[in-house]
Amino acid sequence: MENTSAVKALAALAQESRLGIFRLLVQAGPEGLAAGKISELASIPPSSLSFHLKELAHAELVSAKTEGRFVIYSANFARMNDLLAFLTENCCGGTACISLDCASKGA
Repeated sequence: MENTSAVKALAALAQESRLGIFRLLVQAGPEGLAAGKISELASIPPSSLSFHLKELAHAELVSAKTEGRFVIYSANFARMNDLLAFLTENCCGGTACISLDCASKGA
């Protein structure tokens, strides 16, 4: 991951509502959640939710798919893991000190 990509992802997460939405989607796993359910769980009005999901999608942290009349959003676990790897790349003097494999099992 390059610095500009990391900054874009971190900027998208540097807002309370978007961070909450992303965490909900991580908890939901690869199946994701319908936009209406995200709105309900996060207590965010649909018009605001749409804006926040667009920002997360622009940073490639979430993806959307249409299922019937619903739009299902899910966390992009590969992107999340790339960001975590970028942030911890030189951790502990370059020695691997944490495992980032937990989220990739659901991707």
